Amino acid sequence: MIFITAKFRVLPEHADRWPRIAAEFTGATRAEPGCLWFDWSRSLDDPTEYVLVEAFRDDEAGAAHVQSAHFRKAQQDLPPHLAETPRIVNATVPQQDWSLLGEMAVPEGR
Repeated sequence: MIFITAKFRVLPEHADRWPRIAAEFTGATRAEPGCLWFDWSRSLDDPTEYVLVEAFRDDEAGAAHVQSAHFRKAQQDLPPHLAETPRIVNATVPQQDWSLLGEMAVPEGR
């Protein structure tokens, strides 16, 4: 799968509304057949920073995502709300889902 993490620094006046601003793009991306997940989190330390964790089934699904109409629309709609160009980590990993974090295992049946 293609695993991507991106940090978005949003202008302070748009930070509280960012989930609504990005909602159309988020919903359309989650509906893509090759999207495994597309999840936003807000930083606990910086209220203007959002982290996007996303994964796509394979290179073909990733290519379909960046070639989609909703991606092109987001390229126009989202940057006016940003304080800087988002930063990204992009990697291909040999799995299709989250692995368990064994170091913090929770006993079964709890």
